[in-house]
Amino acid sequence: MRHSVAGYKLDRTSGARIALRRNLMKQFFEHERIRTTRAKAAAIRGEAEHIITIARNSANGSDAEKVAARRLVASKLGDNRVIKHIFDDIAPRFANRNGGYTRVMKLGPRLGDSAEMVILELVEE
Repeated sequence: MRHSVAGYKLDRTSGARIALRRNLMKQFFEHERIRTTRAKAAAIRGEAEHIITIARNSANGSDAEKVAARRLVASKLGDNRVIKHIFDDIAPRFANRNGGYTRVMKLGPRLGDSAEMVILELVEE
């Protein structure tokens, strides 16, 4: 039984699951919109919103807190180009928003295997 076990397994080993989430989040922040399955979107949505919150809150912190926030996000994503985009472009857009940075729009089933497809995107104000 999986009582009180958080997260989605996505039918993968732990290493493959970590790599999938990291790659999906990198693509999401780079393009600000991705087309994926509903289960994968649900798996990364909360963590993506948390990363935006970390970046947004670090803008008011000291220099040490800004460095710590970038390192924390770097440990989850590992790509400096994407991290720069998050902290310099995405986070200032949501400075006055208290959450709900992403939107999931349903597209319908995929033709090959009938997986429910969605678009995960950043909310524009």
